Amino acid sequence: MTAPDLTGGPAAAGSHSHVHTRPASGFNPARRLAGIGVSEILAIGARAAAMGGDVIILAAGEPDLPTPAHIRQAAAEAVEAGATRYAPLTGTPALKAAIRDKHRRDNGLDYAADEIIVGAGAKQVIHNAFMASLDPGREVIIPAPFWTSYLDQVTLAGGHAVTPATTAGNGWKLTPDTLAAAITPRTRWLVLNAPSNPSGAIYSDSELKSLARVLHLHPHVWVLSDDIYEHILYDGRRFATMAAADPVLAGRTLTVNGVSKAYAMTGWRIGWGAGPRALIAAMAAIQSQSTSGAATPSQAAATAALNGPQTVLADHLAVFARRRDLVMTGLNAIPGITCPPPEGAFYAFADISGLIGRTTRDGTVLATDADVARWLLDGARVALVPGSAFGLPGHLRLSFAAADDVLADALGRIGRLIGENLVSV
Repeated sequence: MTAPDLTGGPAAAGSHSHVHTRPASGFNPARRLAGIGVSEILAIGARAAAMGGDVIILAAGEPDLPTPAHIRQAAAEAVEAGATRYAPLTGTPALKAAIRDKHRRDNGLDYAADEIIVGAGAKQVIHNAFMASLDPGREVIIPAPFWTSYLDQVTLAGGHAVTPATTAGNGWKLTPDTLAAAITPRTRWLVLNAPSNPSGAIYSDSELKSLARVLHLHPHVWVLSDDIYEHILYDGRRFATMAAADPVLAGRTLTVNGVSKAYAMTGWRIGWGAGPRALIAAMAAIQSQSTSGAATPSQAAATAALNGPQTVLADHLAVFARRRDLVMTGLNAIPGITCPPPEGAFYAFADISGLIGRTTRDGTVLATDADVARWLLDGARVALVPGSAFGLPGHLRLSFAAADDVLADALGRIGRLIGENLVSV
């Protein structure tokens, strides 16, 4: 039988009378979506997955490691015990208690239960914060390179992103002078993400104190500290966060964290924010009209992660450290690519300025980092994210949260494609 025409035209001859056509909807998206699409990281991953076959996708920040057994077991036991109903809006008492203990243990910070909100991932928590605090035209300082979603979240909330650039020379870190120059009377937030996605940069306690001295002069500016990669630091580095580095600023700092990265729990979707109760209450109002409380079994799993043996963190870090070394050696051996070792997180942010402007043997000009990423996807079947997606063109981000043999294969493919196909302009 001829399939019915579902494009909006007349039904195909021979189709059953109960099959109806669907005319074009004429849908017009809200103006707030102008210029906003699916996250570039997710979009690249989807395009690569659609290619099928042997494509290696190193675009997403998702550890390949399994969620530890005791965490999975806690979730299973919670389900069997009946923990399948709606959770409290801002988090279960057990998870909030575990979060409070975690911050006291790891950060020297003491939060009350009503100063904590649990969301469906740290991403939702950040979205809640912007929606709860930004009026049209208010500004958010987001140092580049930055995680791609910050900008669109600010835009959706009606704000305006200000993106001062950092450089490899200063370790991809915001300096006090650059911060001072970016602040205006319209500034609402400074976003600090360390260890950073994509650069892996971290701030020392003294560096945060230097930024805090600038912020003391501007009491209208709050700090959103995205600490999701807190436990993934290399070479013996120590973690620092603004609310602990400068207690004076704790009263206008939202500390965001979660279990996704360090505990290999991306799909469980649990993150949290800790900060002043007035802000948390406003964020709860936003969440009450979107998702309500995060999934109850996932909260039981996160509670087990925070309360259980923390040796899993060292075990995971050892894996990431080995992979970092493998990737650094491989990337820096490829002509046209240089990559300093990241201080934390699990990304290589490689400088590809030596490739941009060159021509492949088939005549393709690699004019931008997006061109290089597309060429590598088509020619080497390796998916990476261009630096322009993070506000810093001329780079590629590679996630080394994948298996060692996968990483070695990807590096070999990239090296061969570049070595065999590039000629000078």
